[in-house]
Amino acid sequence: MVPVRSKGLWSEALAMPDSPAAHEPPPGTQNPLVPRRMHDSYCEIMLPFASNPELLEHYTNASGGIRTGLLMEHLDSLAGSIAYKHMLGPDVSALPKNAGFYMVTASVDRLDMLASLYPVRDMRLSGQVIHTGRSSLEIAVRMEALEKGGKEETIMLGRFCMVCRDARTHGAAPVNPLSLDLPEDHVLYNIGEVHKNKRQSRAVRSLNRVPPTSSEAESLHSLYLQYGLDENEGLSAHPERERVWMGDTRLEKTLVMFPQERNVHQKIFGGYLMRLAYELGFANSCLFTRDHVTFLSLDGIAFARPVPIGSLLRLTSYIVHSATSENYPALVHVWVHADVVNLETGTEQRTNDFRFTWCRENGPPLKRMVVPKTYGEAMQWLEGRRALEMGSEIRKLRKRP
Repeated sequence: MVPVRSKGLWSEALAMPDSPAAHEPPPGTQNPLVPRRMHDSYCEIMLPFASNPELLEHYTNASGGIRTGLLMEHLDSLAGSIAYKHMLGPDVSALPKNAGFYMVTASVDRLDMLASLYPVRDMRLSGQVIHTGRSSLEIAVRMEALEKGGKEETIMLGRFCMVCRDARTHGAAPVNPLSLDLPEDHVLYNIGEVHKNKRQSRAVRSLNRVPPTSSEAESLHSLYLQYGLDENEGLSAHPERERVWMGDTRLEKTLVMFPQERNVHQKIFGGYLMRLAYELGFANSCLFTRDHVTFLSLDGIAFARPVPIGSLLRLTSYIVHSATSENYPALVHVWVHADVVNLETGTEQRTNDFRFTWCRENGPPLKRMVVPKTYGEAMQWLEGRRALEMGSEIRKLRKRP
């Protein structure tokens, strides 16, 4: 593992010069863009929970299980380490001070839970680069539970998109291409190519760019007729349902970003932000369902800009879609956004968007129905609907023999 969390003293970081020349590599030390094999970037983290009670204590949640948010934090560290290993070579053990480039997490496409974390077992987090663009890497990660008899069970699969930046200009920098030596390499690379095309397609279909489809507009109008009318008009036909306005599901917290949570680039570590967003979203899901919920998927994270050390960060969450299905009596999709607050003006600047899905696996169907009031909330409702539909398709594919 290449460490991506800073282990130096913050006082030393404050004393370092911040001029462009400080980030320039010595002459002749620029990273050569030689092709890398896929397995050259392979990294893993072992977490022996079953055999190390002291370690387990640091990860245990209130019900005796594992804190999923902490595992997400590790997965982000793992993805960063894999990216640097791909760029610097399989034998690298530490980051050079003046590499001339740096890697950042651009997005997390998905993290899907495929099995339960219970019972507590030893865990292995692993991953490698499976696709490269001109300045981007797609990294596939896996979380596996290791049984005593040698049996392994895949618990979670996910994908990170990392991008390379020039340390001096902060513009896009080229990455090492992949050398596809084995048939499996070609399969994985083609999967990465499919994911890239789907990302581009989703960007084109984004509701920030184009209007909803006719079927989505029809679904919105149906929701309005059933649940969106005034108090005495819309719910008489559905006395078993409780309408909850989306704006009323708002739950937020504001935190100071301390240097102990920084990365090697002296910004707040992205995995820490993932954990904060996950825990806020979980709390909101429990409040909305009035019950304990189980994590089902991370449906996407966008990292728009870094979070400075010492800043005030406001995390805001909304329940943007609620549903029931054949397999889950309760499904809730949560949108969490992070904004840095400017103390002088009071304005906020968006840094991250997070989307999560939680479920209740048994019990009666969810009676509470989240309903948008504004057009912007309606677009969020549709984004949540799209995420639930995609998650359902993925789980169906995984269940095929």
